[in-house]
Amino acid sequence: MSAQETEQAPGTERSPGTEHAPGTERSSGTEHAPGTERSPGTEEAPRTEQAPGTDARIHGHCDPRFAPVREAFEENFRARGELGAAVAVTVAGESVVDLWGGWADPARTRPWERDTVVNVWSTTKGPVALCAHILADRGLLDFDAPVAAYWPEFAAEGKEKVLVRHLLSHRAGLSGLREPHSLEELYDWDATTARLAATAPWWEPGTRSGYHALTYGFLVGEVVRRVSGLRPGAFLEREVTGPLGIDFTVGLPGRDSGRAAELVRPRTASAAEEAAFFRRLPPVTLAALANPAVGAAQANSAGWRAAEIPAVNGHGTARAVAALYGVFAGRGTYGGRRILSPEAAERAREGQGSCRDLVLGAAFEGETEIGLGLWLSGPQGAYGPNPRAFGHDGFGGSCGLADPEAGVSLGYVMNRMGPHIADDPRKAALVDALYRAL
Repeated sequence: MSAQETEQAPGTERSPGTEHAPGTERSSGTEHAPGTERSPGTEEAPRTEQAPGTDARIHGHCDPRFAPVREAFEENFRARGELGAAVAVTVAGESVVDLWGGWADPARTRPWERDTVVNVWSTTKGPVALCAHILADRGLLDFDAPVAAYWPEFAAEGKEKVLVRHLLSHRAGLSGLREPHSLEELYDWDATTARLAATAPWWEPGTRSGYHALTYGFLVGEVVRRVSGLRPGAFLEREVTGPLGIDFTVGLPGRDSGRAAELVRPRTASAAEEAAFFRRLPPVTLAALANPAVGAAQANSAGWRAAEIPAVNGHGTARAVAALYGVFAGRGTYGGRRILSPEAAERAREGQGSCRDLVLGAAFEGETEIGLGLWLSGPQGAYGPNPRAFGHDGFGGSCGLADPEAGVSLGYVMNRMGPHIADDPRKAALVDALYRAL
């Protein structure tokens, strides 16, 4: 892959105050009928309107109180280069915003429909963490136990004291593999987890975070598999998305390929500028973000969609993302069903200590903090003005947000990827509009 193709690594999303590559800006589910999942409560009849100043038609419903969210969504098409996208908001588990519009492909031949799904990159990490929290809530997984208690091979290379909580909080020291790892090998669950088990940490585990962009899902996911007998995609389907009818899968079943949006790569700096940028990165960052290098072209491929890469290849609607993060926003309850105890839901935002991240630190103005699987909004307000709100951004712009104090969850998905490491202006505009409306 050329430097031009590696415009930005996946999972490098999140946190304000970023520095970025030259030329950039800052700023398996259920077998139900496609798109049938709904938030609890009564929805108004969907409307269709032309977004002013664009060719995009906006569909869905928006409670009048949340008109600023609709206005920001329309502005994303008019002024921020949106191609196709959807946004959903729930308050106390009730759907107050469910909008979609634009185009599912760059040729503008397929409108974005109510049931259009798209690869959401690292926004997948929140649902994967949810799997671990469910097991811990049932007493089947201890976050303070060594990973090797569940995965004996993991003890190799001095990792016998690495704790499960270190995996969830990106503190395991395994942000990337040391030896070259091909895309085909990334698609192979057994090969990737075996290599991770045999790999020495890049730093002393537990001492600092270092974003595990691609490896997170395999590390947490293999523990989920060792405890439950199921990989995260199947576990999530059995325990959450199936019972609640949520249109979200890890990977993409072939039956759903016809309704998947096509990702469009970010507009980036020149190949020479990008190559110079990557040459300045330390080995641990390169291992985390570019081993292997992936982007829109790979994520649109049949091989990617058929694989299970739980850090970065969840596919779903904005409605589905809002529902999954709504489990945390609802303190463990969503759709009238209790998924987690209130104590377990609260544990997800248990901060593991502020620090300058060893992988992404050069991109952040200050310290950041990760909970047990999700990033805290913190003083920067990445997920709104409540510093205790939390969530996860996805490469190129997508986002899931949970604010238990406000009882709010938000899901935003799109197909034109932005060049931002975190807080894409489209996402930031929607979050700002949401809190203005509350």
